[in-house]
Amino acid sequence: MLLLDKNLKRRAADVTARDDLDDLEPAFEIVEPAVRSSPATFNSPHSGARYPASFLASSRLDPRALRRSEDAFVDELFACAPTFGAPLMRAHFPRAFLDVNREPYELDPRMFEGRLPPFANTRSLRVAGGLGTIARIVGEQQEIYGTRLPVDEALDRIECIYKPYHRALRRLVARAHRTFGVALLIDCHSMPSVGVSRDDRTRADVVLGDRYGASCSPAIIDLVEQEFRALGFETVRNRPYAGGYITEHYGAPASDLHALQIEINRALYMDERSHQKHAGFEELRQKLAIVARRVATAPLGTLGGLRAAAE
Repeated sequence: MLLLDKNLKRRAADVTARDDLDDLEPAFEIVEPAVRSSPATFNSPHSGARYPASFLASSRLDPRALRRSEDAFVDELFACAPTFGAPLMRAHFPRAFLDVNREPYELDPRMFEGRLPPFANTRSLRVAGGLGTIARIVGEQQEIYGTRLPVDEALDRIECIYKPYHRALRRLVARAHRTFGVALLIDCHSMPSVGVSRDDRTRADVVLGDRYGASCSPAIIDLVEQEFRALGFETVRNRPYAGGYITEHYGAPASDLHALQIEINRALYMDERSHQKHAGFEELRQKLAIVARRVATAPLGTLGGLRAAAE
């Protein structure tokens, strides 16, 4: 398995969770290349599948239902990134437990026993939809919790996991920017093969999200799109996923900081009912390695139009 390649330096993140979060320690990890030769950083924030016992006990849903929000196996699909000189950061905690692709305090006050901090964002569209930093639902409007959560429990998750995760991610991006003069964050996700809305029933193989041009130079997204299409993938931009908090927060093209979200159709590599890989997994993994290699080794600092397009 590529993550165990002896040429890679692997280090667990220095996260010290409180006693009720011990099941998640370490909550995430960074797989470093032997030599960092790329300005790219690959991030898989939603592929975690380690469910704390206390969380399962507090949920009204069984583990299979909770897993519907996972970007299952995405970290494995992009596990090749360190062999091309780019670090891979991946979560161990599940998205249903904590979503780092949200603002730190996007919280629904109806979910909690006690008063939220006054600076909490309680009115965002994501909170209204049940998908805040601490999600209320998974799947098709299935409520996760049977009772309200103590506010302190939510704040513990943010302090012990969310903030260390983003500190580590910022360090990776900042280090790339200092070393290469440009940084590219590839935020790796997967999506259900079928949407719920009438206009979103059948989805493409790949959706690339750059916040409609706000988070990434056109030169970079053009490159990535060309690579996917050359391998036969049906690829679209920004619909239905333009990028979440991570893409928005880390992308500043005018400062040579670029962030691009990649959504992979789950039907390409797994059975969405059983949550098991199918025969297409290995073929997809090999094709994604071609894309990852091209992106990680591209001369981003000299790629035409980066700063000009951003300005």
